[in-house]
Amino acid sequence: MDFSAVKEFVDYMAANRSPGNAVKVYLRGEEVFSYAAGYSDLETKTPFTGNEHVFIYSCSKVATVTAAAQLLEKGKYLLNDPLYEYIPEYRYMSVREKDGIVREAKRPIRIGDLFSMTAGFDYNMRSPSFLKTKEMTDGKYDTLTAIRQLASEPLSFDPGEHWQYSLCHDVLAGFVEAVSGMKFRDYVRKNIFEPLEMEQSVYHPTDKILENMASQYSFVPKGASTNFDIVEAQKYGTAADGTFVNVGKRNSHILGEEYDSGGAGIITTVSDYAKFVAALAGSGKGINGARILSPYTVELMKTDRLNEAQHKDYCWQALRGYGYGLGVRTHIDRALSGSVANLGEFGWGGAAGATVITDNTIGLGVFYVQHCLNPREEWYQPRLRNAVYGCIR
Repeated sequence: MDFSAVKEFVDYMAANRSPGNAVKVYLRGEEVFSYAAGYSDLETKTPFTGNEHVFIYSCSKVATVTAAAQLLEKGKYLLNDPLYEYIPEYRYMSVREKDGIVREAKRPIRIGDLFSMTAGFDYNMRSPSFLKTKEMTDGKYDTLTAIRQLASEPLSFDPGEHWQYSLCHDVLAGFVEAVSGMKFRDYVRKNIFEPLEMEQSVYHPTDKILENMASQYSFVPKGASTNFDIVEAQKYGTAADGTFVNVGKRNSHILGEEYDSGGAGIITTVSDYAKFVAALAGSGKGINGARILSPYTVELMKTDRLNEAQHKDYCWQALRGYGYGLGVRTHIDRALSGSVANLGEFGWGGAAGATVITDNTIGLGVFYVQHCLNPREEWYQPRLRNAVYGCIR
């Protein structure tokens, strides 16, 4: 196989659209391509090698739903179970209408709603409940305490009525804690990182990791503000000319030293997280032979769960032709997507440009990273997928 097209794409991204980037590709359990280009630090012109630590933001969600899916296949809960059976604070939920009136929710949040982003949460990281958690925990933001406090916030809509990108997977991390009796970071380390020999992946950076971390930048189009929400940055961007601004080695979704963000918390390297992606590509079996999920669970993960109304909400440019399964996009319509990827290809992206591409029908696992907020997913993700598939013969 000739991956020169992917190499050219990574070179182009480094020269035109990101300070530096790297990619690793697995096929049927074997590493078939690895490459990096550009700079991990623009100011010092330090080359990007792919060994740097980066914030992968929402690519963390793929590990979170995998952790929760492990408990599903162990019979610990069912997707239709009400969340309040495991976290009692969620028994009586309210909904805030557009006119500001708050009323009782029509039905409870179900565990499946957390996976599929249909529970009714928003993505407000500075809600009154989180600020109260800060006071209660002296700024440490214990995960389960924070998620229990979040239950006091009115939902944006009745559970199940809409799709909305939100704190659902942060709540799912709290749910994993409640069901497993372990801190979320410890559960993921014991059940995903350690079995797959992922020694560089963590939820909270040490000084050594920060020293090894690539500088983080934000792409700012001409005339735009440098102060934008990273969740909004993940939805869409622009190909207009702009500049790269160094925004420091921080992640606003890691609220405190005890808050394990299921939605955006993992810090890792391209080589380390690629082991996890390769395991999903192997239908749950890692390149070292360790199994983290049943093949049947992976098939459920990539099954579109959205109804017609929810699909209308799921309208980001980068997701045309895709449905949404257990926390991952899933390819359902080649005509709409214009993608050469197989139907059933699944994954997700992150606010700083990390991207998971998985196809367990052919054993393809791709992990791509850059460290630049506002990565313009609608531009680079479909091009990267087409380039990868075009190299497979």
